[in-house]
Amino acid sequence: MQPADLEQALRPRLGEHLLGVEPFEGTAGKVRFDRSAAVATFRALHDELGFTHLAMIGGIDWVAHREVVYTLWSDAAKQYVFLSTTVPADDAHVESASGVWPSANWHEREAWEMVDITFDHHPDLRHLLMPDGYAFHPLLRSFKLHEPEELEVKVRHV
Repeated sequence: MQPADLEQALRPRLGEHLLGVEPFEGTAGKVRFDRSAAVATFRALHDELGFTHLAMIGGIDWVAHREVVYTLWSDAAKQYVFLSTTVPADDAHVESASGVWPSANWHEREAWEMVDITFDHHPDLRHLLMPDGYAFHPLLRSFKLHEPEELEVKVRHV
């Protein structure tokens, strides 16, 4: 599948919410979509185009906005496709993909925890890597490293 074929297949379903399909070497392309059409985009790629495996979800902090990137695989087409949507930094949320791809669960938890992107209607949005109650998002560009604390080293004498 080529990017033009992908755009032709998605345009009737997504209309103006499809922001474009760009070539991306070695893949079917990179689909840019408006976050308001997230579930429709996920369903079209999963149900109609056969991208049944979600390999990864990542978040990028571009300061003024955040980008959510999804990597999908189609066994039938033997191809990857990338999805991308942007969310404003002060309103960083998008619908969860976990209703379409259950494997989105942990990926979304990690993106929320590290980059502060909330996934609406996520079934279990809680800390995955950091301790419960941890209030910071370490991959935000605004995250400041704290001064190292002195650690007390305990030695056990045998």
